[in-house]
Amino acid sequence: MSVANPRIVSRFDGVFERMSRSWARGLSRRHFLSRLGTVLAGGAALPLLPVARAAAADERFPTQEGEPPRDSPEGDPLGCDYWRHCAIDGFLCGCCGGTHSTCPPGTEMSAVTWLGTCRNPEDGRDYVISYNDCCGRDFCGRCFCNRNEGDRPIYSPMRSNDINWCVGTSTQVYNCSVALVVGAAAERQPER
Repeated sequence: MSVANPRIVSRFDGVFERMSRSWARGLSRRHFLSRLGTVLAGGAALPLLPVARAAAADERFPTQEGEPPRDSPEGDPLGCDYWRHCAIDGFLCGCCGGTHSTCPPGTEMSAVTWLGTCRNPEDGRDYVISYNDCCGRDFCGRCFCNRNEGDRPIYSPMRSNDINWCVGTSTQVYNCSVALVVGAAAERQPER
């Protein structure tokens, strides 16, 4: 069995000894513990990186039957081009702790809504979409979308998206908006 050259081992030991003695003279135990705590806290923050949130978003928004693929603009519930968002005006609840159909924790869904009719690109049919405001916390401030397809002037309030729809809730503070599919839109009957 061959043994490593003693001179190389001695040099390595000497370099390592000088380095560790230098660190010991320059660093106190408190400094070492503070650096160790910083490294541990930084490691604990790794799941908060955007990569981890993107993976969690796929779990929160599974692709349902009849929905466009998530990798398309019409199938991404966190984007303004999502097919249900054709008449939305507000912050998307999916970016605020909820989903495209549920309010974030600490908010309540308004019982009064505005309605829109959006075409699902996957099946080519029109659906009635109910846009409910989630109320109770200060506005979210993320993922603002203002699409006004089919919006009417204020004299037709049930079709206007420019009203704070938080009436009927415990507070009138707006947080974000969800888009719920009410059902398939009936085809327009020809006039006689």
